[in-house]
Amino acid sequence: MNFEPNETQQAVRATARAFARDRIEPVAAALAREHRFPADLVRESASLGLLGVNIAEEYGGAAVGPVALALAIHEIARVDAAFCVTVAVTNMVAEVIAAFGTAAQKRKYLPCITGGEALCAAFALSEAESASDAGALRTVAERRGDRWVLTGEKQWISHGNHAGVIVVWARTRAQTHDASGVSAFLVEGGMPGLTVGRIEDKMGLNASPTVALQLEGCEVPADALLGEEGGGFKLAMMALDGGRINIAAQATGVGRAAMHASARYAKDRQAFGKPLFEQQAIQWFLADMRTQLEAAELLMLRAAWLKEQNKPFGQAAAMAKLYAIEAANRICDKAVEIHGGNGNVGGLPVERWFRDARVQTIYEGTSEIQRTVIARQLLA
Repeated sequence: MNFEPNETQQAVRATARAFARDRIEPVAAALAREHRFPADLVRESASLGLLGVNIAEEYGGAAVGPVALALAIHEIARVDAAFCVTVAVTNMVAEVIAAFGTAAQKRKYLPCITGGEALCAAFALSEAESASDAGALRTVAERRGDRWVLTGEKQWISHGNHAGVIVVWARTRAQTHDASGVSAFLVEGGMPGLTVGRIEDKMGLNASPTVALQLEGCEVPADALLGEEGGGFKLAMMALDGGRINIAAQATGVGRAAMHASARYAKDRQAFGKPLFEQQAIQWFLADMRTQLEAAELLMLRAAWLKEQNKPFGQAAAMAKLYAIEAANRICDKAVEIHGGNGNVGGLPVERWFRDARVQTIYEGTSEIQRTVIARQLLA
C-alpha cells in the first residue's frame, strides 16, 4: 500500500495550500464577520484550476482526479470552511454536467464554470418540506412546446445568489409522488422567473451565503433537461456520493486546523505555573484529536481513491463523511475547551471553526442518513 499522494496530487495540494495561506487566510475572519462573499477570490481560484479539478482539459478543467480534489478542499478548509463550500459545490456541479450532460451542454457550461465566468455553480435540490427526502420535492416542471416551465421554491442553496449555473431538480411527472418523477435542469442565474429569496442568518459559514430560490414560471429550453426525464433522482444521488467525499475533506481540514491551534496554545499557555500541555487531561484531548483525525483522513482518501478507480464508492463516501464530520465536531469542541475563555470569543479562529463545523452533520445528508446508507449497503 502507498499512502503518499503522487507528484500531480502533491502539486495540486501545494497550490491550494499556498492560495489558502496567502490569499484567503488574511481576510477569512473579516469575511465571516461581515458576511461577505469573496467573488474576487473565487475568480482567482478558477485561474488556479480549483473550480474544475476533476474536469477534462478540453473544457478548461485540470483533470487530475478525485484524490487531488479532496486534498485541495482539505487545504482550503484548514483556513476557511466557508470558501471551501464554494469550491466543493462548484466542482460537484461541474462533475454532474460532465457525467450526464449532452455534448452541447458540456461545451456551453463547463468552460464558464471552470474558468470562473459563471463565478460559481449551485446545486438546487433541497426544499423546505423535503430536505432529506429528495424524492418528495414539490417544485414542478411543465412541458410547453419546446420549453420547460419551472415553478416552486428551493431552500438552503449555497451561494445561489451568486451562481451563474444552477442545477435545479423538479417533478416532471405530476401523477407520481416519489423519486421516479424527478428530473434535473440547467438554469442560468439571473434569468426571468428565477429570483433570490431570503439569505439565511446562520450560526456558521457566514462568508458562504445560503439562500432560497424562487421559480415562478421560469422558462428554460427543452435542451436544458440534464440527463433523462425522470432520471433526476439517480443523478442527484450519484452527485451527492461524490459531494460527501468533499465534505469529509472539508471536515478533516477544519479538524486539523483546530488540532494544530490547540497544540500551539497548549505549549504557549501557562496554567498553575507550568505549560498547559503538561496537564495530562490536555495531552489526552490532543491524543484523541490526532487519532480521530488520522482515521478520518484515511477514510476520506480511500473513498476518493475508489471513485478515481471507477469502483463503487457510495458506502465508502458515506462512512468517510459520517466519521469525519463527527470527529471534526468533537475536535472543535475540545479545541474550544483547551482555549478556555479565549476559545469562546471571536479573537481566535477556534470559535469560528466550532460554528462552521456544526452544519457538516446536516448538509449533503445528515449523519443519520449516512448511517442508513451504510446499513442498507451492508445488508444488501
